[in-house]
Amino acid sequence: MKQFPKEFVFGAATAAYQVEGAAQEDGRGPSIWDVFAHTPGKTYLGQTGDIACDQYHRYQEDVRLMRDLGLASYRFSIAWPRILPSGAGQVNQAGVDYYLRLTEALLEQGITPLATLYHWDLPQPLGERGGWTNRDTASYFAEYAAAVVDRLGDRIHRWITLNEPSVVAYVGHLLGQHAPGHQDTAEALRVAHHLMVGHAEAVEAIRAHSSLAEIGVALSLSPVHPADAEPANVAAASIYDGQLNRYFLDAVCRGEYPQDVLAAYGQVVDLSYIAQADMNLMKRQTIDFLGINYYFPSVVRAGGHPLLVETLPPDGPVTEMGWPIRPEELRDLLRRVARDYPGIPLYVTENGAAFADTVEAGRVHDQARADFLRSHLEACLAAIDDGVDLRGYYVWSLLDNFEWAYGYSKRFGIVYVDYETQQRIPKDSALWLKQFIAAQADNG
Repeated sequence: MKQFPKEFVFGAATAAYQVEGAAQEDGRGPSIWDVFAHTPGKTYLGQTGDIACDQYHRYQEDVRLMRDLGLASYRFSIAWPRILPSGAGQVNQAGVDYYLRLTEALLEQGITPLATLYHWDLPQPLGERGGWTNRDTASYFAEYAAAVVDRLGDRIHRWITLNEPSVVAYVGHLLGQHAPGHQDTAEALRVAHHLMVGHAEAVEAIRAHSSLAEIGVALSLSPVHPADAEPANVAAASIYDGQLNRYFLDAVCRGEYPQDVLAAYGQVVDLSYIAQADMNLMKRQTIDFLGINYYFPSVVRAGGHPLLVETLPPDGPVTEMGWPIRPEELRDLLRRVARDYPGIPLYVTENGAAFADTVEAGRVHDQARADFLRSHLEACLAAIDDGVDLRGYYVWSLLDNFEWAYGYSKRFGIVYVDYETQQRIPKDSALWLKQFIAAQADNG
């Protein structure tokens, strides 16, 4: 494989509720995911993130793992309920102290922290007040962002406001498969807007509190293709692409929404909640980088619901999630974003795969994941050769962890976690990545 640029960042990513555990320790309040996971029937076998990977207590071990693998950066999320247990008001210093300890441990090993402010764990008291359906939540989010940056901004310089707002809006409020588990079209669209307003308010707040901050957002982007050339399917694919991709890209990169998507939404719900003052605020805020979370493309045809499509089953190899493995689509996606939203540095902030891993004689032989990583890194390199300003790649995930509604049944980590003992075992994919990163450094 050819060489990445010398300054290219290789990292790994996690999220607080998926790895931290310590759900009721040191003043942490409940999140909507605590409530959702403890509701019978919502997660696989009723599993929760109460303990997860216990990173809250084992962060030093995990930082050493990152160092040993040669990772240059760690993307983690800060749990809003640890900082502000009620969602607003009094800051919980014990929560701040944990992230100070984690950050110091990273910096001591030369690992750059990349902190995500919202990876889905909304404080339950705000959830009870309507959550993201309530416009006030956007302002509470900005207050939380300011509180965090005030206390950590001298050590953490790179920030992500939101992780995958499309998933929060659609999977949590349209499909009901994630917290808070609602199925309401009007609610989902309102949430999508309020998340974008929250992002803009947070950007404004961070800039007011730190001159060192580089600010981005992590969007889950999925290439969408029509099943065939039938006009109805082509139109459905275009609107679905707008719903998943362009709505959020246009909002954070241009401060506006695509008109065809607004027209489609306007046929279904009243859009009067989109205030001009909100749009003006979004227009004023700019990002320093864009994070792209890529897992798979979709092939669709028109469905019965105006905002839902029928997704065709994949052909060819798939992950244990049933997701098609299409590294070439990552190259195309990066080229598309660079073309349509020029001048914004890009990072792949999540990319990875679940496979059915087992321990054999103390080793985890996950050749399929190593191949997945190799092919997607090759796609990244090809995009760079095409002129894309791609600056880093974060594998999802550092650790096997709580995979939301799937509980612990799906393993995405490059490090195996025995949930009974919390033993960490670097998989063959981790060892391959270590050698790959070392070879890049040697040849740089």
